[in-house]
Amino acid sequence: MVKETEIKLRASRATLAALREHPLLKKRNKSGWQQSELFNQYFDTPERDLAQARVALRLRRDGEQYIQTLKGRGQSVAGLSERNEWDWHLDKNKLDLKKLTAECWPAELTELDKKTLKPIFTTDFVREKADIAWGRGKAKVVIEAALDLGKVTAGKQSEEICELELELREGDPAALLELAAELAATLALMPCDISKAERGYRLFNPASYSLTLPEPQLDAAMTLDDAFAALAWQLLGNSQRLAEQYRFNGHWKLLEQWLAQLIDLRALLGSLGQAAPRASSRELREALDALLEDWRPHVQAGQDDDSVRQATPEQFAEELNDPRWGLFSLQTSRWLLNRSWTEKRTERGARIGAAGIGRWLQRFLAEEAAALQLDRYQRQPEDLAEQLPRLERMLVWLRLARSVLEIPEADRLYGELNKLAELANRPLDEQALPARTEQALTVFMLKGWKALK
Repeated sequence: MVKETEIKLRASRATLAALREHPLLKKRNKSGWQQSELFNQYFDTPERDLAQARVALRLRRDGEQYIQTLKGRGQSVAGLSERNEWDWHLDKNKLDLKKLTAECWPAELTELDKKTLKPIFTTDFVREKADIAWGRGKAKVVIEAALDLGKVTAGKQSEEICELELELREGDPAALLELAAELAATLALMPCDISKAERGYRLFNPASYSLTLPEPQLDAAMTLDDAFAALAWQLLGNSQRLAEQYRFNGHWKLLEQWLAQLIDLRALLGSLGQAAPRASSRELREALDALLEDWRPHVQAGQDDDSVRQATPEQFAEELNDPRWGLFSLQTSRWLLNRSWTEKRTERGARIGAAGIGRWLQRFLAEEAAALQLDRYQRQPEDLAEQLPRLERMLVWLRLARSVLEIPEADRLYGELNKLAELANRPLDEQALPARTEQALTVFMLKGWKALK
């Protein structure tokens, strides 16, 4: 058994060609590019028991070699994945079920009759790989760069495989993100944690691809730094998975959800005060603001205009063919992995970051509620839109962390405040002003709102 640590980056054929000649890879290439053709058959039961257990069983033909591989349940966040992998070299192109012992086989599949395993899809591709030396001070780092071009086929359906895989052979996993970000500065490389196996299953059932990551488990004693990191990783990972699925099927709701993750991430970045000095997040905030400036009005326009929705998949493809989205994703991953917001902050900022999330959140929401001045917007509802950033800061924490609050009717507070934000985000018309006034009063009278004072 080995632990596989890698990052997958979706690319175009033109980008793959550019990577072969990229000056950075040329300079650090220690092995030269080596090409091979890989034929891969994946196995599962008719009920997809392996997929449900989040494991993959593969039989690969690489030249004259046959390799049986079992990939275990792993962790994948924002494109960077880590999982256990077992490989067995076989004499012939046939599964050896005796290799699938309790040492590697998932406990929840103990009762499964392995004889029911059947071929379900293939992933056949040409791989060009090279060993890249990526020094980090005196520490030695070796990364295998693989350019994969081919297709995954399930029955009569197929999808192109066109991606760069960076797999850590030796050294610190942070080096994968460093190298990926260097390459993405000029090339469109989209971090994408959907494996080739997941692509095969998605051809059978598009709903099998999970659009969101599991929500982190927060408790009141968790530090603000830890809670922020957990929530930011989730939002970033969700945004990448939603971008991939919208690229795949063009369903409008996915684009709305993608935008919502970015809005939440921007609000989260703007909520930490001295715990995250503005200088530490300036580049990320500017990149997010540019994305939101382009896509928020576009999504708003598409809510009532079918022609906008119909044209958007092509426009989104153009976004993905530009380095902007991939570079933002990779830089944010590096920022979170290195906890860059904790660098060069004051002692007070460090104390805030170390505070328990329960006490900090109660105080944060109270300060934001006082600054919101809801009574004013009952009288001047036309000005409510100016408070949208504050509303979004409150909402992201209420949505993701209200379980740690000790206030009455926290769920209702979130729901009613969300309605107020939606009204603040809509264009003004004859119905908007009285609706804003009424909703501001509704929030003002809530038990949860009064408990924040």
